[in-house]
Amino acid sequence: MQELHDAPLAPLTTFRLGGPADRLRTATTDAEVVEAVREADADGVPLLVVGGGSNLVVADEGFRGTALRIATTGFALHGTHLETAAGENWSDVVARTVDAGLAGVECLAGIPGSAGATPIQNVGAYGQEVADTLTEVVAYDRRERETVTIPHADCGFGYRHSRFKADPGRFVVLRVRFRLEDAGGLSAPLAYAETARVLGVRQGERVAAATARETVLKLRAGKGMVLDPEDHDTWSAGSFFTNPVLTEADWAAFLARAAERLGPDVAPPAFPAEDGRVKTSAAWLIDRAGFTKGYGTGPARISAKHTLALTNRGAATTADLLALAREVRDGVRAAFGVTLVNEPVTVGCAL
Repeated sequence: MQELHDAPLAPLTTFRLGGPADRLRTATTDAEVVEAVREADADGVPLLVVGGGSNLVVADEGFRGTALRIATTGFALHGTHLETAAGENWSDVVARTVDAGLAGVECLAGIPGSAGATPIQNVGAYGQEVADTLTEVVAYDRRERETVTIPHADCGFGYRHSRFKADPGRFVVLRVRFRLEDAGGLSAPLAYAETARVLGVRQGERVAAATARETVLKLRAGKGMVLDPEDHDTWSAGSFFTNPVLTEADWAAFLARAAERLGPDVAPPAFPAEDGRVKTSAAWLIDRAGFTKGYGTGPARISAKHTLALTNRGAATTADLLALAREVRDGVRAAFGVTLVNEPVTVGCAL
């Protein structure tokens, strides 16, 4: 297991921000992951688990403890059953399932990060989310000090949420298992209106899985959501804020504020959510509050391609990024009475 001291963390994140870790260990097998976690826990050393770094905001001061980079490999298909190691690149996993003619994750193409991180956030995009096809998570349980297999029913999945996110210090994901669909090379039914529209079909119809994947990649690239080292619009964590999910009372109050600000004919995006709540669009709120694409004059700005992405233009610090995030959050709250919540995990800092 490779070990470095006073190791920069910025190159391991898609924001390319953050100071060094006291120690950085890179594990290439499940056994090495468990060994590193157990050693840190036994010594009482703070532990930061790093996968693809696409959901991390690390403080400029860095991390006083051990950062464990999970670089495990392994991809196995048995019929429609998939098992992938936590360290596998997620976008590559999607491509390989599509190449195998299987459906279920093709619209999750281009999402940066590792496979092991996907159940933590219940990663989703373009009408699909990991919870749709995931069957089990194999993880090391730091509380019980053993490797456990957690079935889907016990993962506590919700919108960008899971049991793992709710109890962030307990589980370290080792492997993820999925059950996909053999639809003769076709995609799962298209659930996202934009994807269906671009493909010229109705929602609920199927297209070739490879076509669905390629379409999603093009849509994501047009919004700066596919990593490109030459494009600062992709130096981000993707969507920085989650879409607000409002109670009936909060939704009514929001509509009143929106009508007062934008006029009585305004129609904010509305999508049904659990328990009678309503989900609306964070991007819509940000834009209507005056934070348009490209907003900002400093080294951290809103993406020129998508209002939900906050970006490092190449010389930003984490402090710059957080200042912009606070400005956007506070501006939306002042305009509409809705408080946006950051999606990336903050390490050694807070919004």
